[in-house]
Amino acid sequence: MNKKNKLKPIITLLVTLFVFSSAFRVFAQDSLHRTVVKNMSELQQFFHYEDDKPVIISGHRGGLLPGYPENSIEAMEKTLTLMPSFFEIDPRLTKDSVMVLMHDDDMERVSNMKGKISEHTYAEITKARLKDRQGKLTNCKIPTLEEALEWGKDKTIFNLDNKNIPWSSYVALLKSNRYPHIILSVRSMKEALYYYERLDNVLLCVAIKKPEDLAAFQATKIPYNRIIAYVGDSVSNDTKEICRFLRHKGVMCFFSFPPTFDKLKTDEERVGAYMKELIKRPDIIETDYPALFR
Repeated sequence: MNKKNKLKPIITLLVTLFVFSSAFRVFAQDSLHRTVVKNMSELQQFFHYEDDKPVIISGHRGGLLPGYPENSIEAMEKTLTLMPSFFEIDPRLTKDSVMVLMHDDDMERVSNMKGKISEHTYAEITKARLKDRQGKLTNCKIPTLEEALEWGKDKTIFNLDNKNIPWSSYVALLKSNRYPHIILSVRSMKEALYYYERLDNVLLCVAIKKPEDLAAFQATKIPYNRIIAYVGDSVSNDTKEICRFLRHKGVMCFFSFPPTFDKLKTDEERVGAYMKELIKRPDIIETDYPALFR
């Protein structure tokens, strides 16, 4: 057998391995549980209340798993390999006005850097590495909001919990029409009205826990198809009538578990509490542990 013929089986094997590895990369990418919204209409339809719609899970601070820090792209991607989810994330401004993801004003709890985000430039922050919930240092870096939004295109939806970002900055971001997959959480009806008067392409997450909140929202004249409603930390009789009214208007009711059931000590305790809540049929659940809802 000449040298050329001897090489043919090796070349064939290498080509086969290349094709297989390429196919695996495509499969791995496509194995993500994707939530795709292309425009405001699709976003509104995704969050429109229907009696038989499955419960929607939101990962608080991007979700948590051992080895995957909060507010990291890595944690969100890992969650999407397990289940569909959208993510609440926390934009803050660096000293030089770059929007990055960080829940706390101080960096020490979740990274190997000290001091406030607002005291560091973005160039300095790129050197930081994030810790997971157990305090273990990882190779994950602090992402910019733009990096997260770009990663999330055709994958998921983001709920931005404003950490002292100027309202005008969010308006500029949304007016670009680059990111149809954004919800803005608001702290007041004044903030909700500010965005509604300037943007026609964003949903708002508004706290409506009691009749006074509902009356304040109705006074804004914002249409019901522009909101999801945060109604409390657990499904209870206190919110039953408000939920009934909002659902009749097509509004999904949103319950946040981090202050309550997420604080239980073990996964077994948390899962038991989640199951009791699921029987009560919440519309949307926000949790630190979305993967436990698989």
